[in-house]
Amino acid sequence: MPKSISQKRPWLAALLAALATGLGHLYLRRLRRALGWIVVSFGVSAAFVDPAAIDALLAGNGTTETLLAVAPMLLVVGLSTVDAYLLAYTQQTRTTPSPPSETEPTDCPHCGNELDPDLEFCHWCTRAVENADRDAATDGT
Repeated sequence: MPKSISQKRPWLAALLAALATGLGHLYLRRLRRALGWIVVSFGVSAAFVDPAAIDALLAGNGTTETLLAVAPMLLVVGLSTVDAYLLAYTQQTRTTPSPPSETEPTDCPHCGNELDPDLEFCHWCTRAVENADRDAATDGT
């Protein structure tokens, strides 16, 4: 059974992305995507957020007006967090091997090569898979 390529945890990627924009993507080794989120974060902050509101938020003055003033920046952080989580989740589910079916063999009993589950014969040695036990008994193996 092949091992999973990605052992990255989606919840950890989301937590890191929430702590600092782009950090969750760096954890996932997606450098360009991390840089893209950092650039978007700085761009939105420079274009839409008043620096005085950021200073007030950092000073602990979390009034409703302050939160509304920094809402575009918080939106980008939220979207980055969701993106990091979904990226890690899809990467993990795509690379996690599914357990083999117990009713169907995964390797040909005749030649040992991997079988295509949609075919009733081995496309390597062209022998029928459903008659593998009968053929093995007649071959003496």
